[in-house]
Amino acid sequence: MTFRTLDDARDLGGKTALVRVDFNVPMEDGRVTDDTRLRAAVPTIQRLRDAGAKVALLAHFDRPKGQRVPSMSLEQVVDELCEVLGAPVQFAPDCVGPEAKAALDDLAYGGVILLENVRFHAGEEKNDPAFAAQLAELGDIYVNDAFSAAHRAHASTEGLARLLPAYAGESMRRELEALDKALGAPVKPVLGIVGGAKVSTKLDLLKNLVGKLDRLAIGGGMANTFLFAQGVDIGGSLAERDMADTAREILAEAEARGCEILLPRDVVVATDLKPGAETRTVLAREEIAEDEKILDAGPLTVEALVKAMALSRTLIWNGPLGVFEVPPFDAATVKAAQAAAELAKSGAITAVAGGGDTVAALHHAGVADDMTFVSTAGGAFLEWMEGKPLPGVEALRA
Repeated sequence: MTFRTLDDARDLGGKTALVRVDFNVPMEDGRVTDDTRLRAAVPTIQRLRDAGAKVALLAHFDRPKGQRVPSMSLEQVVDELCEVLGAPVQFAPDCVGPEAKAALDDLAYGGVILLENVRFHAGEEKNDPAFAAQLAELGDIYVNDAFSAAHRAHASTEGLARLLPAYAGESMRRELEALDKALGAPVKPVLGIVGGAKVSTKLDLLKNLVGKLDRLAIGGGMANTFLFAQGVDIGGSLAERDMADTAREILAEAEARGCEILLPRDVVVATDLKPGAETRTVLAREEIAEDEKILDAGPLTVEALVKAMALSRTLIWNGPLGVFEVPPFDAATVKAAQAAAELAKSGAITAVAGGGDTVAALHHAGVADDMTFVSTAGGAFLEWMEGKPLPGVEALRA
């Protein structure tokens, strides 16, 4: 994968860089409760500042649907951004037009300004060429540092990149390089772990992965659907029983493509999904009562998965193995995550993980920092795993 980065940009001093960031951060009582996305933007901002460029930040916040909604103003993240960056940040009450231009004219080179929510304009989500042109009037170069928004063909993620010299920011670069190591040009053998509730939401993902992986472990509610498709009595477990034929087709495709599918060998069942619930562990093909639900993978399944990790050189993970939010049904996910982290720390595997639930599960297990790379992007990470081109990335190709 070749794409333009800031290494390719020349003579940044005296220029204005329009930088697309993801500042759609969680808020409570007017304060940022998780500054991860703000911190992710710092290396790009600092590099441009050091080069003597004006840095104009473009971002969306929430879903104002083309209307000016005061509670969705990006002004509320300015103080936190100043603190994270360790430098003053100006704010412009619009992202296009005279107010934005005047604010940029007043900004010193090396300075930073956050422009108002691009989604206050209907042209943003419509990828309206006229709106993209208005944005382009404000800058000399475009930098995309928001992989999490790269799957959307919006004016500030795709349209603008076609109008100015366009580059990947430092966070975007790191994300693309990590993802290329995981699926683009991975060191084999490659193991994938896909969990979650529904097969139907990850059909494209599964169909793409069976053609690229050496082994694919399926967990969570999705695994119940595959077990049911093989004639296993899953009791009252969550499953998409109407997807049984599709599950069998995926299994057949995997066999034809030489991808070994790993399904649960044993499972943890309970009648109630609540903390500290009474559980029992049974072999996956043993009888499960009608009122029992499969809520986690068992120790034999984890053991087999850890062995598969040890045989692999690359791991890509999306989705937990059980209902990790409710102990004791977090055991399989935690143990597997700890094993993956140990292998990654030792350099035995390249371990890349992503997706909201996956990130939460890795933090729950205390190993997020030990993985090779953890993507906080949700939809973009999933679409990339599905093999779909991401408009915001395609616009950066060299």
